[in-house]
Amino acid sequence: MKKWMVFMALVSLLLSGCNRADDTPESEVPRSISGIYPHLAYYNEEGECGTGAVVPWADKLWVVTYGPHFPFGSSDKLYAINPDLSFTTREESIGGTPANRMIHRESEQLFIGPYAIDKSGEVRTISYETMPGRHTGNARHLTDPANMIYYGTMEEGFYEVDVHSLETKTLYVDGNVTRKEGEMAQEAELLLGAHGKGLYSGQGVMVYSNNGETGQEALKDFSIEAGALYEWDGADWHLIRRNQFVEVTGPGGIYGNPNPDTDPIWATGWDHKSVILGVRDADEGWEFFRLPKASHSYDGAHGWNTEWPRIRDVGTEEAPDYLMTMHGMFWKFPETFQKGQTAGIRPRSAYLKVIGDFTRWQDGLVFGCDDSAQREFLNKRSAKGNIEGPGQSNSNLWFTAMDMPDKLGPTTANGAIWLDEEVAANVPSEPMLFSGWQEKNVWLQNQGDKAVTFTLEIDRSGKGEWEELEQVSLDRAESSWLSFDQDAKGEWIRVQSDVATRATVHVSFSNPENRSAYQENIFQGIRSIEEDEFMGGLLYGLGDNRRKLGIAARRYQGESTENAGYYEMDEKLQLVRVDNPETEAFINKGFAIPKNVFEVDAASVLITDDRGRRWRLPKGDEAFTEPSLEGKLRIAREVATERDLFNCHGTFYELPAENADGFAKIRPVASHTLRINDYASYRGMLLLTGANPEAAETNEHIIVSEDGELAVWAGVIDDLWKLGKPVGKGGPWAQSPVKSGVPSDPYLFAFYDRRELALNHNAPEPVTFTIQFEPIGHGPWMDWKQVQVSPGETYRETFPDELEARWIRLVADKNCEATAQLSYE
Repeated sequence: MKKWMVFMALVSLLLSGCNRADDTPESEVPRSISGIYPHLAYYNEEGECGTGAVVPWADKLWVVTYGPHFPFGSSDKLYAINPDLSFTTREESIGGTPANRMIHRESEQLFIGPYAIDKSGEVRTISYETMPGRHTGNARHLTDPANMIYYGTMEEGFYEVDVHSLETKTLYVDGNVTRKEGEMAQEAELLLGAHGKGLYSGQGVMVYSNNGETGQEALKDFSIEAGALYEWDGADWHLIRRNQFVEVTGPGGIYGNPNPDTDPIWATGWDHKSVILGVRDADEGWEFFRLPKASHSYDGAHGWNTEWPRIRDVGTEEAPDYLMTMHGMFWKFPETFQKGQTAGIRPRSAYLKVIGDFTRWQDGLVFGCDDSAQREFLNKRSAKGNIEGPGQSNSNLWFTAMDMPDKLGPTTANGAIWLDEEVAANVPSEPMLFSGWQEKNVWLQNQGDKAVTFTLEIDRSGKGEWEELEQVSLDRAESSWLSFDQDAKGEWIRVQSDVATRATVHVSFSNPENRSAYQENIFQGIRSIEEDEFMGGLLYGLGDNRRKLGIAARRYQGESTENAGYYEMDEKLQLVRVDNPETEAFINKGFAIPKNVFEVDAASVLITDDRGRRWRLPKGDEAFTEPSLEGKLRIAREVATERDLFNCHGTFYELPAENADGFAKIRPVASHTLRINDYASYRGMLLLTGANPEAAETNEHIIVSEDGELAVWAGVIDDLWKLGKPVGKGGPWAQSPVKSGVPSDPYLFAFYDRRELALNHNAPEPVTFTIQFEPIGHGPWMDWKQVQVSPGETYRETFPDELEARWIRLVADKNCEATAQLSYE
């Protein structure tokens, strides 16, 4: 969620934009691509159109959308989707930035956004004049739950609403009402932190979370203090923890806890180290745990990059099944999670979509996504050139099978327990999840001025019973790497030091890669990188409520490129040539692919980011070099809100925004040998140009124009996992001049399989090289091994399968010319 100043917000109630192009006739059978029904895409007139809530109710699926900062209403809508996927745009819609939803059992109503919907589907609306704010959560009332509910807003407005009359009492005034001139749009005076997210009640308190911080520093530095978790006892607010928190819920989910006096309350959050999970016990209060992160694209001290992570029961009444979304991972979450009973959290698979809410509906899963924002907000970088966002914000629902959360990306994840911080003697750390992966690494570094002994302990059963796993003694400035296999069983791991020191303890976990390399499957028909004569095109989601995709076709023949006409695609995936030279010229200029986004030398791909930091990535087929450097292949583009897809030399990467540490946290998704000219998001789909029209006969993902000249590939961003595992070759040096004691550039190591290093030099005497790893992305470098290489020798290192760290570099003890090349197969 992003913030910009909103003036005269009541005027936005008159906007008519965030409805679908037309209500769908019930007689039509809609087409789907990878679980996306293009006709269900929603648009608005704002800088973002995300999905705030998705709830089955009254025999329909109810969906509410949001714009970025509209506390007094917007062009967003409330939709009712029928089982046959026809839908109605509700005339009661008043927009805003809503993400709240709660089913109130006693009155048999769904509260979603500012709307109350009864069991027959009748909708009543609470006006923003009565209840201003960006509605972020609902909670059951502390003293009169049968007749009242709470509303909470992102800027700390809190309301008490009579469920029968909808009469509203203001408990705390929303910050948008009291904002002073010059304050940021998300500022409020009541609580620390900013950018409210979760609301829930039980055990005599209402719990509220926010996940951000105001101020210019928060827009740049992801590691500063930010966010907060609070409780309200009906009279006073109490700060529980000063970190970035999002979801607050319990076993009762959107109904509220059935036994509010005793049922646990759960809260998820994060800091610059790892994911944080809190559980509140009625007798003993809060206890906190840590989980590793699959993706760092959700980081950012402002809190805007997360949308609404959730924990939700997607099972049946007879067999509950809780699914958690957090930092790019689907997690299995145990219904019974509480103090002394913390076993059962497991990673399921990694994902790329940005998800605002999800539910079970018609024996499948429905994910409400935030796909394509007209404004890219803080997600700017030179690698994208001057490319613009889509002409109009749009998003969609994603329909999947129940087992889809087990079938996407690898569960590789990492996180810090301590990160370059002062540690007291004999005080255990917070527990870090330890179960769910076959290959488990622990990196330790003593950054203090005296020797220490670290003791690692595990809780085998999740009952809070700790036993020693291993002890590690380290001198000052010394590092250690430990690996544990499946025999080291335990739900949680923690660490303590025998003396006060400064330390880093980081974990990296993975499971064996089960994908092969270069899988074509649903991508069959996209041109090979070896083909240099083909029809491609530049992509642009049109604005001005045209709701079509514009394609400026381009014909590539060896070194020459020429314009080849203008095409448009509609919600029925009909692709036709259109005579519109003005729009064609606009796309060719505004969406031109920049040249020389990166360098390619004998060693590897070299990236210099916008902060001047140097990073090296593996190379794919050499045929990628010329078209990549000459602007014939799109390298970087936002296709899911506030993170980029980076297509570099034959590998797709997830690239966090610069405010989430950018290239330092890049994650390879899959490698390929395809000549993908351009890619973009449209109606929730991922579209690629560079396809062969003849392939449409055998691949439903290939869409061909009516004249048969142009073809595009259509799917979803998470289809990219099916391309196959990441592979590549390269390294920090290739007959490169090396100075004694000067580290090489960092070279990406994480997320790859079957890794081997070849190392040699031209010095007339032996050279000792120190192999160092940086497991975190923004942490200290740690020595792993020293190797002595004789003149004329090529030293080879096959890295252990269980070794996982984000970056690798080498340091030589003598001046020389050296080659250090790694192969990932």
